Formats: sequence, structure tokens, C-alpha cells
Amino acid sequence: MSNQPSTLFDKVWDAHVVRKIEDGPDVFFIDRHFIHEVTSPVAFLGLESRGIGVLFPERTFATADHNTPTINQHLPVEDPLSANQLKALETNTAKYGISHWGLGHAKNGIVHVVGPENGITLPGMTIVCGDSHTSTHGAFGAIAFGIGTSEVEMVLASQCIMQPKPKKMRITINGKLGKGVLPKDAVLYIISQISASGATGYFVEYAGEVFENMSMEGRMTVCNMSIEMGARGGMIAPDETAFAYLKGREQAPKGEAWDKALAYWKTLKTDEGATFDLEYTYDAADIEPQITYGTNPGLGTGISQHIPKAEDVLDGGASYAKSLAYMGFAEDDTIIGKPIDYVFLGSCTNGRIEDFRAFASIVKGRKKADNVTAWLVPGSHIVEAQIKEEGILDILTEAGFLLRQPGCSACLAMNDDKIPAGKYAVSTSNRNFEGRQGPGARTLLASPYVAAAAAVTGKVTDPREFL
Repeated sequence: MSNQPSTLFDKVWDAHVVRKIEDGPDVFFIDRHFIHEVTSPVAFLGLESRGIGVLFPERTFATADHNTPTINQHLPVEDPLSANQLKALETNTAKYGISHWGLGHAKNGIVHVVGPENGITLPGMTIVCGDSHTSTHGAFGAIAFGIGTSEVEMVLASQCIMQPKPKKMRITINGKLGKGVLPKDAVLYIISQISASGATGYFVEYAGEVFENMSMEGRMTVCNMSIEMGARGGMIAPDETAFAYLKGREQAPKGEAWDKALAYWKTLKTDEGATFDLEYTYDAADIEPQITYGTNPGLGTGISQHIPKAEDVLDGGASYAKSLAYMGFAEDDTIIGKPIDYVFLGSCTNGRIEDFRAFASIVKGRKKADNVTAWLVPGSHIVEAQIKEEGILDILTEAGFLLRQPGCSACLAMNDDKIPAGKYAVSTSNRNFEGRQGPGARTLLASPYVAAAAAVTGKVTDPREFL
């Protein structure tokens, strides 16, 4: 090892390179492999056709989430494609001795929620999954990114992947977030500043007071959305907040092993003087509650603002006009007061207990607006249990909301929770692409506070009025 100052990303990456290929990608070892029912069946077929097995089944963890219904999970799944994929996951994991948390399992939930809450995700690890939002796990100082189905097969067979090393970017936000501003707003703000492709080719480290003061749930929300600025992934240096979150979790190290791990984890930070290929710095005071108005996550703004004119937008050409036309919005419209039809609280972005606490703090003592259909979907059974234990369910029920069962739900139109064509949804998920939440659905991405304010007023509302 050289004595050159090193970034957090370099420390973790370099420790996992099995072999360097001259002018090519690195052969890169993977510590943890998460799989779900959508991107794994074809990978297992590939193993079968080549007559090879799974090298380290104990390093792979399977859960069902994308295709699962969020009501009546005890009944057979009606959609034949979803039912087939769920069955294939069950069969494949049994055949190769991989742990499987299927529908109805006490630990079932969204893959990026159950990994951390069970202590499977740890600092300094490399983590992959056939799912773009794998970047969530970077909140713990892990290198985590999504892979394609052929790479899922490669990891199952060899526990390695071929990967070119990305460039490095650091995004620093100092100061203190203002009233009503949540981690989701911080990351939506960054994406609105650098665009949905502004971090393409980079791995991002989030640094500064705002992230240091964030809870683990908040850090997971931020890292989750790294992919929405085009980054390969995002990470935050592990600290006392991370260690306290992990201590005592089922699969976290115990006793002497914990002490040894902790000593290593404390070295996982960017050294003074280490360099990045690109740096951005923002001031927390400039961030207000955010909302998107377009069809990519970069087309967003502060909730009190107007929809920008084309000349003020980074990619404001023909695609901008098309985006606004799809949404039924116009340049210079005010966003506050726009009527909405659906509210979705959940997903791997905002399906954790903290998100439900935030939502409940605004709807408490109020009533759901009559024109709103609300889908409140915990990210896991553990979150669902916490919602009940903390009395949040009582607050929600009192206000006229129903709690659904865990799953990806209305984040993506792969299950029954689809937003109908033309309808507006304020969603705490991560993507607002055309048709993402259902063919013709119109999505406004926002934080749990903004979602709650919309749910009780029936329109886009500044949540700071209720805090």
C-alpha cells in the first residue's frame, strides 16, 4: 500500500480487486449478493444450461418484493407472470441452498430495506443486486451498485464481477437543513442542480455536516437516489451513527468479531488531502422542500417556486417541452395548489420507519382528502411491526388511511398497485419516468412530509404550513 492519501471509495474498491486487467476492467470480489424474483430467473437458467453451481450460496440473500401484492398476501398471486417468477425464486434458492425470504416470511420485504435492518449490509463491503437502487447500501460505507442479469449469473458462479473502476465525485453540503426539509429533499435538490445525468461515470461520496447529522434511514434515502443523477453508486463514511444502528442486528458481528470489525470500520474514511475527479459544494440553507414537475428526477424545484422556463433548465430543449406536455404542466406554472389523485408512501427510498413517523406527524389530527387514494406501504414486516408498536397505525387509521403489506408496490408498475393513466401521484419513490408507476401515470416525486401534506389537502401543499 502506498502512503498516498486515499478516498473512502479507493480503500474499499482496492481491497476487493482480485486481478487487474491491463487496459480493461478489474476482476472484483463481491461480499454480498442480493437477489429478487425479477432479475434472477434467467441467471439461474444460465447456470443450469452450463451445468455449474453457486460458488458461495451463503453470500447470496433472496427476497421477493417487486411483483408481490400489498394486500391479501396469504392468497395465491393472481398475475401468472408474477406467480411464475415468485415460484422460480423459491425453487432456485432451494436447489442451491440460498436463504430465501419469500412472501409471508417474517423477514420478507424490499431487498434494500431488509439487507440493512438484518445486519447483512456492513461497512467496507462490496454489495450487488440485479436492481439499480442497490446504491442504497452505500449509506454504510459499502460499495454497492446494481448489475444486469448476465452479471447476476457471473456472481452466482464465481462471486466476482468484471468492472471498470469509476471516477470519483464528492458532494458536500454544510450547514443545517431548514424546517420541513428531509433527506429526500437534500438529494432531490442535488439532482435538480446537476441534472439526472450529471454524475454519469462517477461514484459519489456524500460529505459534510448535513450527512454527518443524518440518521441511517436518511442516509439510505440519499444513497438510494445516487443512481438518479447517473452515478454508479453513492456512499457515506461510516461513523458512530452507523455503528450504533448495526450493533446487535441479527447478522452483524458479535463479541470479539464486533470489536475487530469496528476497528477496521473506523479506518473507512477519506484521508485529508485525497483528491476527487469532481467536487460540488452546497449550502443547506438553500434547500427547501422539493417536488418534481417533469419526467426525470432532475426536473424538480423548491415547492414554493414556479416551474422553470426552458432556458433556465440544464436540458431544456425539445425533451423539456415533451416532459411538461406529458405532465399537463406549463412553464412558469406555480406548483403549489396543483390537484392530485394519489399519494404513495413507501419504496426502497422512503419505506422505513422514519418515513412513516414523518408522514404521521403531519396527518395526525387531520383527515385524508376525499379525492385522494393513498397507498402506505412499509418496506418490510419489521417496519410494519414498528408502525404498529409505536402507535403510528392508530394515527393513520384515525385520519382515514389504510396500511398495506410490505413490497415495492407503486414504485414501479410490476404489481397490482398501478396509478391509472392521466392521474397525478405524489410519490416518495425514486423515479418519475413516463409510465413508471403505470401507463400514462403522472408522478411528482417528493418527501414523506410533502406526500402527507398532499394527502390531507388533495393538492400540492407546502408541508411547512403544518409543522
